[in-house]
Amino acid sequence: MSNQLEKIKELVELRTQARLGGGQKAIDKQHAKGKATARERIAMLLDEGSFEEMDMFVKHRCTNFGQDKKHFLGDGVVTGYGTIDGRLVYVFAQDFTVFGGSLSEMMSKKICKVMDMAMKVGAPVIGLNDSGGARIQEGIAALAGYGEIFERNILASGVIPQISGIFGPCAGGAVYSPALTDFTLMVEGMSYMFLTGPKVVKTVTGEDVSSEDLGGARVHASKSGVTHFTAPTGKDGIALIRKLLSFIPQNNLEEPPMVPCNDPIDRLEDTLNDIIPDDPNKGYDMYSVIGAIVDNGEFFEVQKDYAKNIIIGFAHMNGQSVGVVANQPNWMAGVLDSNSSRKAARFVRFCDAFNIPLVTLVDVPGFLPGTGQEYNGVILHGAKLLYAYGEATVPKVTVTLRKSYGGSHIVMSCKQLRGDMNYAWPSAQIAVMGAEGAAEVLYAREAKEQEDPKAFLAEKEKEYTDLFANPYQAAQLGYIDDVIEPRNTRFRVIRALQQLATKKETVPDKKHGNIPL
Repeated sequence: MSNQLEKIKELVELRTQARLGGGQKAIDKQHAKGKATARERIAMLLDEGSFEEMDMFVKHRCTNFGQDKKHFLGDGVVTGYGTIDGRLVYVFAQDFTVFGGSLSEMMSKKICKVMDMAMKVGAPVIGLNDSGGARIQEGIAALAGYGEIFERNILASGVIPQISGIFGPCAGGAVYSPALTDFTLMVEGMSYMFLTGPKVVKTVTGEDVSSEDLGGARVHASKSGVTHFTAPTGKDGIALIRKLLSFIPQNNLEEPPMVPCNDPIDRLEDTLNDIIPDDPNKGYDMYSVIGAIVDNGEFFEVQKDYAKNIIIGFAHMNGQSVGVVANQPNWMAGVLDSNSSRKAARFVRFCDAFNIPLVTLVDVPGFLPGTGQEYNGVILHGAKLLYAYGEATVPKVTVTLRKSYGGSHIVMSCKQLRGDMNYAWPSAQIAVMGAEGAAEVLYAREAKEQEDPKAFLAEKEKEYTDLFANPYQAAQLGYIDDVIEPRNTRFRVIRALQQLATKKETVPDKKHGNIPL
């Protein structure tokens, strides 16, 4: 065999060795837990045959604690690029079979390299996390590695989409990279995230808690809002990431991909004409409204189990990707609070950063009262949503279905926050407050002088209702561009979006604003 063939044989053997990660035994152990390996996850994520691996032969440089005798090619992370539905993406997947996927200096360099490449060419970056945390043997070098990754997350924010899939443990400082990315997905019963684990919690606070109850998918989906999506299996999680990417552009200088649309834009939805109950205190399901107006009734919801009083997610309207924000009257009457304000604000800012028009469906009675909310800083959290809408320069189409009262009216993409097209249904009630409360404030003194204060206030309440519980005063002042028939909502929104396709809006020169945090 010639020298050249020997070298080729050596290369093939090294590649085979690298692809085994921590070895067959470690791979079997991963499979026994019901978990796929890093390379298997990448194969599921990317179009078949599209993956081009980088840095397969990287090794760590640590000599402490006998590490100089333990080397695995690739050093615990698989990195490279490929395509999803033919579109370029960069990917890194931590390999739990190598040192428990723990982060080393060289692993960080590999991750930073793909992130830098993604920024250079303007393509999304997807991180698949499955790691025991920092490689303790490397000390500060591992911590510095995290810092390098976080800085790139920050610089890439708003430039390229960043998605984190949590497919195993993610603890300590490691949680901050997913927290800095645009979307996080967790797998039920398989992944967890926390800054301090159950043992530390027990030592410091005396609290007994399992990994699942401290930082499992269910907890972060419903209580903390840390994760945007959960999936029952790793395979489902991968499919969800692929679906998510179909709604968003490659980078902040591109438009989201258009998809073919066979759903007529002038499709009438007669069900919308009588969806609003006669009783103003009765709820109805906003999902029915969303399903009726978007293409083929398909809505891709984000953070569905967190702050259910507001709904956020992606859809297509005439093939165009849109971000939908909608109050949910079926949950806490659709009231705004700290959590729903934060949830919606971050989604609005994502859509604005990546040129995705916003469709806002309004039915909001106000902000949730009480010491719990005030002590929790509801003023600041509500201001986040206000700031997000006011800052956004993408096309903004707002439809008020029923209630839109007081401060919550302003916060939900009103005309004064540079709403482009603001429509209302005939059932809309746009006012400073509800009729009952308004009558009590306006006529409290006079009511005391009446023989029947209740009847007097009821009469004044009706007067206020007749005057303000409609969209026409707002329309008279130009704050509503048109009052529309509910069944025509799909057509009117799509026509508005078509009109706004070439919208240009400038903001004052500044380094950046100081959003209330």
